[in-house]
Amino acid sequence: MKVFINQAIGIDQGDDVLFSDYEDGGTMWTGHGERDRRTKVVFKTPFKSEPVVHLAMSLWDMDSATNARADVTAEKITRTGFDVVFRTWADTRVARVRVRWMAIGELFHEDDWQDVY
Repeated sequence: MKVFINQAIGIDQGDDVLFSDYEDGGTMWTGHGERDRRTKVVFKTPFKSEPVVHLAMSLWDMDSATNARADVTAEKITRTGFDVVFRTWADTRVARVRVRWMAIGELFHEDDWQDVY
C-alpha cells in the first residue's frame, strides 16, 4: 500500500491506442511467438514522487481463430511518465489495442520548501 502524506494529490489519465497492426500487417497481427509493444506515456505535470499507475485495456481486437493471450503492464514508472507494455505469445493474432490508464500521486504544492515550478 502506498500512503500519501501531502497537501496536493493529483490524478492524470489517458486512453491511448498502442497499435493497429491489422491495417499494415504488423507483427502483432502476422507474427508468432513472444511479441511485445512498448509505448511511452508522459504526464501532463510531473508528480512529486512516483505515482501509482493503473492500466486497463479499453479496446482489444483479436482474431477469433486463435486463443486470446494478452498481458498489459506499466513499467519504468517515474515522476514524469511510464511505459505501457503489451505482450502476447504463441499463435495469438492481435489486430489493435487501446489502453486506458490512470496515475495517482503526490503533487508539488506552493507551500513546499523548494523551488519546484
